[in-house]
Amino acid sequence: MNKKLAAALSGGAVLVLVLSGCGDDGEEKVNDWAKKVCDQAKPQIQKRADAQQAIISTAADGKPADIQAADSRAFADIAAADKALAKAVRDAGVPPVDDGEKLQNDAVKELDATAAEYLKLKEQIDGLNPEDQQKFADGLQEVADGLKKIERMDQAALAKLQSGELGTAMAKQPGCQRADASNSAEGAAAS
Repeated sequence: MNKKLAAALSGGAVLVLVLSGCGDDGEEKVNDWAKKVCDQAKPQIQKRADAQQAIISTAADGKPADIQAADSRAFADIAAADKALAKAVRDAGVPPVDDGEKLQNDAVKELDATAAEYLKLKEQIDGLNPEDQQKFADGLQEVADGLKKIERMDQAALAKLQSGELGTAMAKQPGCQRADASNSAEGAAAS
């Protein structure tokens, strides 16, 4: 049952790709803005990748209690990463592009909202009883459905930032490059 959750979460990789999608004086200002965001984003992108890998690796053959613990921890980590990404966008200031203030405000608002939704999912998974496998499986399906909704929010939160000049500038920044799960998560996946 957690495979559905893992499949839904793999859509969250789109957020990482959004960030990884992520000459003149104006271009230099845009690049400077992107660098500010991406320098702060790098550890958050890694945290998200590690959390997603933990869910996927536990989904393969995990026991309900293990799945519950991994998902709970992952949702908390992703929520914290989204909060930190919102702070990075806020701290970088208004992007030097048309409608920059609106882009910034929308991205921050939506990232904060997705963080809150991931915390709700954490509470939901924490409330499941892993001893009752049928109820656990049914509850896990509800969590997976909620996750799909959040991922659409995640994608919308950064889709505008990744477009046009900002997206081009962010794509050049090492901090916004796609993250693979760290060795510790890969080791857990291999076992």
